Amino acid sequence: MRGQAVRRARVLTLLSLGVAWSTSLIGPGIGLLLETRSTRVVFGAVGLLLFTVTHAGVLYATVSRRGRTGWTVAFAVATALTVPLLAPIALGRWETWAWVGASLVGTAPVLARRWWAVAVGAVGASVVLASYPPHGALIAVGVGSGLALAHVLPVWLWDLVVQAQDGREARARLAVIEERLRFARDVHDLLGHRLTVIALKAELAERLAPVDASRAAGEAGEARALAASALVDLRDAVDGYRAVDLADQASAIEQVLTSAGVRCTVTLPDELPPAARELSWALREAGTNVLRHSRARWCTVEVVCGADVVRLTVANDGAPGTKGRGTGLDGLSDRLAGAGGTLVAGQEDGVFTLVATVPT
Repeated sequence: MRGQAVRRARVLTLLSLGVAWSTSLIGPGIGLLLETRSTRVVFGAVGLLLFTVTHAGVLYATVSRRGRTGWTVAFAVATALTVPLLAPIALGRWETWAWVGASLVGTAPVLARRWWAVAVGAVGASVVLASYPPHGALIAVGVGSGLALAHVLPVWLWDLVVQAQDGREARARLAVIEERLRFARDVHDLLGHRLTVIALKAELAERLAPVDASRAAGEAGEARALAASALVDLRDAVDGYRAVDLADQASAIEQVLTSAGVRCTVTLPDELPPAARELSWALREAGTNVLRHSRARWCTVEVVCGADVVRLTVANDGAPGTKGRGTGLDGLSDRLAGAGGTLVAGQEDGVFTLVATVPT
């Protein structure tokens, strides 16, 4: 996930869920302090440790969406083990397991889609296992319901944040896909008809070769001329695609980064010299790196036209921290060198900066 706001939302959600987790630790922990038989204290401590560890793990996995299945199974096993290990603790003096039930009720909306089944089961188990059933039910229902109400809103908001982030990433991917489809359509429209004609003329020349060699040669010559013309047009189309106007490229990069949740600022002069087209490659590579290889919150794009050179500076605060520049930057450096330009890229204090220049 990208962006400081998303990370903060995740931390706040985990802190909110930590209230239910602390209930699963403090309530049964008091029962352990009241228990006088050392054997039960040992077994109870083991059950409490297993329950609290797996409880914390499943809550974290639910929010982070990683490893949830394994933690859920472990949590279910640990919950079952609390029945023989924690239910007898401080029997008659403290409803030890009822606090486990309250914790389950409080986290039921987070852990299960059918959260009501978990809640009803926890209340029923509390009534059966507690020394005084009314007291056990009161703890499980009262405390657990309060915890559940406190967790519904932050978990719901966290789901909205995740969905919004997924939507921004999907829009960014769609922007790239749409550009590829546009170029594919252009190539199809450019070559489709000509390749069909070339195939027909080649087939005609093949049929005429045994009976009319001169006419077959003429058809083959026309097919060769069409192929050469199509190749020229294809090269022109590719060159035009590569030499995208720098202002258009900057606008596209700004839209894609904004859709991905990156605050993007673009500063361009009113007029750009023709040589600035070469910098569109550098801007495209820089934007791709921000999307793929960083966790940037902001990105700045600045173009300055001097007397002798045009300078492009792209900076972002999501430097990947990896060694080397990668093949993309190396290839870009070679391309700019061929046009008499330079490329300098590096990171400092977590900010990655790319500076590309070409002579005017």
